[in-house]
Amino acid sequence: MSGFVRRIPEGDHRERMICADCGYVAYENPKVIVGAAVVADEAVLLCRRAIEPRHGFWTLPAGFLELGETLEEGAARETWEEAQTHIELDGILGIFSISRIGQVHVMFRARFAAGASPPLFAAGAESLEVGLFTWNEIPWDNIAFPSTRWTLDAWRRSGTGPLGAPAANPPEDARGVRPPAPPPPGVPRVAHE
Repeated sequence: MSGFVRRIPEGDHRERMICADCGYVAYENPKVIVGAAVVADEAVLLCRRAIEPRHGFWTLPAGFLELGETLEEGAARETWEEAQTHIELDGILGIFSISRIGQVHVMFRARFAAGASPPLFAAGAESLEVGLFTWNEIPWDNIAFPSTRWTLDAWRRSGTGPLGAPAANPPEDARGVRPPAPPPPGVPRVAHE
């Protein structure tokens, strides 16, 4: 930002980017990521990433919330863009803080929109492939992000009944600073491309 300097504004306690000419403070705030664990017949929809970061790894359909969107609209749009399917949301499954990159992830539990049996989906422009995976089929060694694993764990705990309070970061990574972890004990490792 040309003409901006980093300093602590009067009455503040953090360094901010401030216009050297007029004093305007350009606040840098976390980005909101929205997505969904789309479930059908005890399986969850995963997308294999066609973009960086983590090209070739598996994730849930998710991405940046756009200006003018609600959380729900953003999750539905991201699912359409990445998996070419329409969804109906059940509610918020988890809210995760990823402080190391300044993001907050709001993940919904969802189902395929009524009318498609079997569910219809296809790889969108940001996905190499998409598929439905039961718990034991999830490619745990190739999960893209910690928040994907946390959301999958929350999905497993929630079952098909009413959703309770949204899941949050696990106690061992309360600030969201650790890289993806290995699969949980007892989960078979499934090799994918």
